[in-house]
Amino acid sequence: MTTSGDVALVTGASSGIGLELAKLLAANGHDLVLVARREKEMRDLADQLSRQHEIAVRVVAADLARPGAPERIAEALASDGVEVGTLVNNAGFGLRGSFTRLPVARQLDQIQVNVTALTHLTALFLPGMQARKRGRVLNVASTAAFQPGPQMAVYYATKAYVLSLSVALAVELEGTGVTVTTLCPGLTVTEFHEVAEHLKSDAFMRHAMTAEDVAEIGIRAALKGKAVVTAGFTNQLLGGVVKILPRSTATAIAGATMRNASADPAQRQLTPGANR
Repeated sequence: MTTSGDVALVTGASSGIGLELAKLLAANGHDLVLVARREKEMRDLADQLSRQHEIAVRVVAADLARPGAPERIAEALASDGVEVGTLVNNAGFGLRGSFTRLPVARQLDQIQVNVTALTHLTALFLPGMQARKRGRVLNVASTAAFQPGPQMAVYYATKAYVLSLSVALAVELEGTGVTVTTLCPGLTVTEFHEVAEHLKSDAFMRHAMTAEDVAEIGIRAALKGKAVVTAGFTNQLLGGVVKILPRSTATAIAGATMRNASADPAQRQLTPGANR
């Protein structure tokens, strides 16, 4: 792999938005480090992208729900002299259901993946970018970041953290040659939605975006050094409305949406705008 800072690390790269982000980065000439749990899917993608774009692709099978995973990833790359010039924190997942009914361990896993691992990876790779005076961080949040979300309370809270942290870092890094961009997708057609039968409704398909379109919006914004981008006009419109509504009203609407999403409020995994 090159050590020129042209290496892009993408978490959650085995499917959905992460996979599409990896494709676009490869098309832009980046060597890649693909990180996710599913090694076979990543190796298939690595073979495809390396042949198609004549780039080097490294696969790192890791579960970011395990606290030591970010450190192990960074150590492995450092030992091979790999400098990460673009960090894409895309990995994340959500659980739907009442806070008290969902398993505590799985909710803590959400925080570990969506918040702690993202923060840890950023802390590990950002100093190198600053030292080289160039680099990009693209953090995938969600329109869920804009208001609290009953029935997905922890997920919404984690995405609010991602948005807040990322915007703060974008300001801290102004003028350094390093940018931080937050991508906020809304409903996106990924495998998590496909396995949830109630999300195959006409209403869902009418408002959902493709992972390809979301990824393209995110990459364009990152290349421009934009601090925050909301994917899609409808999501931008809804985000604007949420900003002017009382918090209690916005929260009530979000809760009603989740309750009406399915007649069975069981512990289904839904991920508005993110994937693992």
